[in-house]
Amino acid sequence: MLQKIVCVTLPGLAPFEFGVICEVFGIDRSIQGGPTFDFHVVAAEPGPIRTKIGFDIVVHDNLSAAADADLIAIPGYEAGEAVDPRVLQVVRDAEARGAWVLSVCSGAFVLAQAGILNGRRSTTHWMYTDALARSFPKTTVDPDVLFVDDSHVVTGAGTAAGIDAALHIVRTELGATAANVIARRMVVPPQRDGGQSQYIEAPVVDCHDESFAAVTEWMLRHLDQELPVDLLARKSLMSPRTFARRFRAELGTTPTRWLNRQRLLRAQELLEDSSRSLEAIAVDTGFGGAAVMRHHFLQVLQTTPTAYRRAFGPRRVG
Repeated sequence: MLQKIVCVTLPGLAPFEFGVICEVFGIDRSIQGGPTFDFHVVAAEPGPIRTKIGFDIVVHDNLSAAADADLIAIPGYEAGEAVDPRVLQVVRDAEARGAWVLSVCSGAFVLAQAGILNGRRSTTHWMYTDALARSFPKTTVDPDVLFVDDSHVVTGAGTAAGIDAALHIVRTELGATAANVIARRMVVPPQRDGGQSQYIEAPVVDCHDESFAAVTEWMLRHLDQELPVDLLARKSLMSPRTFARRFRAELGTTPTRWLNRQRLLRAQELLEDSSRSLEAIAVDTGFGGAAVMRHHFLQVLQTTPTAYRRAFGPRRVG
């Protein structure tokens, strides 16, 4: 169960990446029906911690709080700086006991120095992927993803991708509803489009074109219907070929993949929050039948709707 979260700060701390961890895990969301975590910020040497911007934050707690954490989070920092051996041991201990370990941006270098990326896939900010691969050849660095989850060791790419990585952990442990509550409060997509759940593809851009904003909102209201590209193109006053090309350029994926992802997210919510049959949920979300819905669950989430409901519905968060 994901309850105790410990964020380990380092000299040269990146304020935004640190803020992402605090925003996802450090705020009481119970009023909105979301989770509340036992959140701690620690340092090897408590006191003023200099950020890479030049101002300090003051950390009061030492590393002892990390001993029984369910998640150790390492925000970005000035990569290349020496890391306190006690921090590296905290990371090793967490991985050894099966806790989650999360790095954001250059924080991946801490995980690599601790040795827990050996034999694992990983990522970091695109500016640092070559350096990570060169310095730590025992990890397979993927520069084209938002995050990688390899057996509870999650490495997030640069900056805002830390949100995707953190929400992935929440979604995996507490379900889509909990992740959606946090995302709604943060005014971000609950899950950016991608293929397999552990390996989300290159970042998709937010929809700025008003014509696509309108059509995607309409698609979300009509998930239970057949929505071929020809129909969507007509609603957008484009030819099917132009619509498909511009949709991919604007949203980073094809209309079919985007639609299937939205149907899957809606099915997850219904499995968590209702007792409706799998067949009814499949029809309401546009999959047409339980067998088709099961295929998409297995392909994207590596689980079945029945197993997902058993794990997350009804789900208590907090």
